[in-house]
Amino acid sequence: MHTRTLGQGLQVSAIGLGCMGMSQSYGPNPADRQAMIGVLRDAVTMGINFFDTAEVYGPFVNEELVGEALAPVRDEVVIATKFGWRIEDGKSVGLDSSPERIRRVADESLRRLRVDTLDLFYQHRVDPNVPIEEVAGTVGELVQAGKVRHFGLSEASAATIRAAHAVFPVTAVQSEYSLWTRDPEPEVLPTLAELGIGFVPFSPLGKGFLTGTVDTSTPFADGDIRSTIPRFTAENRAANLALVEHVAGLAAAKNATPGQIALAWLLAQQPWIVPIPGTRRRERVEENAAATAVALSADEVADLDAVASRIGVQGNRYNDLHMGLVGR
Repeated sequence: MHTRTLGQGLQVSAIGLGCMGMSQSYGPNPADRQAMIGVLRDAVTMGINFFDTAEVYGPFVNEELVGEALAPVRDEVVIATKFGWRIEDGKSVGLDSSPERIRRVADESLRRLRVDTLDLFYQHRVDPNVPIEEVAGTVGELVQAGKVRHFGLSEASAATIRAAHAVFPVTAVQSEYSLWTRDPEPEVLPTLAELGIGFVPFSPLGKGFLTGTVDTSTPFADGDIRSTIPRFTAENRAANLALVEHVAGLAAAKNATPGQIALAWLLAQQPWIVPIPGTRRRERVEENAAATAVALSADEVADLDAVASRIGVQGNRYNDLHMGLVGR
């Protein structure tokens, strides 16, 4: 697999692996630990070296899983984790990006991940109660102390990105982005291009919808986050299937899968975009990694853009509570 360069010269595999679903949000939680360790290690053999986790996933157990799985190949991988939540009694109870909390999370994440330095440390959500300049300064101090290599933001607005970057260089911004979630395009992506910051789309496969494996009759297990998302009501799924059908048609013509087309579309947007699809299955990791070999012509990219624009998408990507936490 070829590599791509995010901001500040951080090189990673062109496709990463989002690890959250191994511990929460998609079906029985957590998944079988030994099986997930196998999936993570298999991903490395397939050329994936960029892994995404967070203290709040679980909470805590996802970092522990990733740390155990990747310890034997630590020097071969880049591990990203996140701070920004206040966690009490095993549950997130609100945002907290106070300097004291950031420093504490860094130390605890180092221990759980079994590493000496956090490769990429994202603010998980912008905390309106803590100036972003203070957050950036605190992470900068952690970099100087050797505990962190790179600073990132998640779901931040263009203005916040600029303010943070002015204090300490931002390496990557992580937000939801895919053929059916285009929110970053008007302001965030141009800002990143201007400042030389990489972009890491999560849910690049539309939480599974763009793979063509979800339709109006698909049941969601207890604990599946999609049961709480307006975009995944049966009515909205029915309306949104038109885009998936078009993607599937192009996939068939190119001897690819719909998911590979969705990832190839993202890779075609900019050379500094690195999607991190999540899965619990080795065969899906292999399929996603192979998307780097799917070449889309300029006409095919334009056609996908036109169809996505014409069809649109029905339903928000989060419930009202979580929509209030993005784009700050």
